Amino acid sequence: MSQMEESKVEKPNAKERSKHEEEQLPPMALNHVSRLCRNVEESVDFYTKVLGFVKIERPPAFDFDGAWLFNYGIGIHLVQSEDEKRLPANTDHLDPMDNHISFQCEDMEAIERKLKDLNLKYIKRSVDDDENKTTIDQLFFNDPDGFMIEMCNCENIKLVPVGPLGSIKLPVDRHTPPVDLNQNGKDANK
Repeated sequence: MSQMEESKVEKPNAKERSKHEEEQLPPMALNHVSRLCRNVEESVDFYTKVLGFVKIERPPAFDFDGAWLFNYGIGIHLVQSEDEKRLPANTDHLDPMDNHISFQCEDMEAIERKLKDLNLKYIKRSVDDDENKTTIDQLFFNDPDGFMIEMCNCENIKLVPVGPLGSIKLPVDRHTPPVDLNQNGKDANK
């Protein structure tokens, strides 16, 4: 092995590891997912009725058609598309191996009933993890624009880091932006 090859396989010393740890980004959480829409109001209707998101105010500085939704500590920003070519051509295509966003679900049967009630096409599958004796249930379906969504009970998956655990950051508490519970100056909870 040449000297150059040897240097590639050397492990970082304590000083280099410390420098790497200092350079890591601060703790983060998913803030929002942005989706282009053929029709913002149809998409708002879908995300509120099917997934339980709530429409929230958008900052007035945004001078294009869109909507912001929020719930479960997750934001969805809908943007009116100006170019049909940027949206999925086939709104009926479902393939679990394709791009999608996934939401953790505590009651898979309830979401399946809702999909049936709304006559939405979906794929249901279960993945057995024999080693850990668990099953992961998944439901895949599309929003009105053909973007695929997965609902799963993936908390059943045991995460096993391939490398050192030191770089995984786990939140002490979920990140959620402040929520104004007052509507028109009145407490919405009363």
